[in-house]
Amino acid sequence: MPERSMKDLQQEVDTYISQFKEGYFSPLAMLARMSEEVGELAREVNHQFGEKPKKASEEENSIELELGDILFITICFANSLGIDLTEAHDKVMKKFNTRDADRWTKIHTDSD
Repeated sequence: MPERSMKDLQQEVDTYISQFKEGYFSPLAMLARMSEEVGELAREVNHQFGEKPKKASEEENSIELELGDILFITICFANSLGIDLTEAHDKVMKKFNTRDADRWTKIHTDSD
């Protein structure tokens, strides 16, 4: 599959959601769904890296799938509010590159 931009992903999700009469959920419902998905990610991370192994009866899942679920609901949330996630990302990176420019220890290469 060819590489796709965030705009492509937002359009793909919108095309998918647009086929249903219900459309996007309300912002509060999406926030609840997002919280639920983050909880599922936390559970997977705890199973893989923490001290709590899965029970034999628990379904197999993965961090990758949970991150995919979070990405999907994030795109739904943004689409429903008319937010361009590429622009949002650019604004956040500008903030990190200015406000936090000297916050962390940078790795220097020979060309520095």
